[in-house]
Amino acid sequence: MNFRALIFDMDGTLVDNMRVHNEAWGVWHRRNGLAFDEATFFARTAGRHNPEIIAALLADRSEAEVVTLGEEKEAIYRELYAPRVEALPGLFDLLDAADAYGLPMAVATAAPPANIAIVLDRIDLRARFATIVAPSQGFRGKPHPDLFLAAAERMQVRPADCLVFEDAPLGVEAACRAGMQAVAITTMLSPLDFTSYENVVAYIDDFTQFDRALIGGSGQ
Repeated sequence: MNFRALIFDMDGTLVDNMRVHNEAWGVWHRRNGLAFDEATFFARTAGRHNPEIIAALLADRSEAEVVTLGEEKEAIYRELYAPRVEALPGLFDLLDAADAYGLPMAVATAAPPANIAIVLDRIDLRARFATIVAPSQGFRGKPHPDLFLAAAERMQVRPADCLVFEDAPLGVEAACRAGMQAVAITTMLSPLDFTSYENVVAYIDDFTQFDRALIGGSGQ
């Protein structure tokens, strides 16, 4: 494996915050009189753009209402998560190693700009990445490959030369559809949830478990 660039999902990958998102979705469901299946919601929706999630739940709502409802959910999440932002263990060591090998790095996330700011700016990550790609820039969310393909294009690297870090099956599927291999991060799910994806090259709980031999020297 000779990777020349790294692409990171954000939520559940750079930070272990997906339980907070689930908590926020639970509050949002109750406010809107909807039942919430916490056991399956993450696996079904992680990586999708909020309007896609909400339109599937409330098909009778207008586009404007869907946008407003999505903003309501994200406001709940930010209130819950802002006081406790913390990088996933080992992240900064991996970023330093990638810099030493000369590998460009990108973030490809379904998160809206305000959520991106909470994570990347509160723990001083924004400058570490060559580009940040999100649906707010006009791209489709995962499992479509658009975010990953745009990240590769912006870094001027072939998709096949990128290694993706993802915590959600839909994200791993998006990487597969982009022609990229992936590391599955099990912050919310187990390796068994990713076994149907042939592009997974490793499973880790956090970045302290990542084998740097997968990237070592590949940028030279």
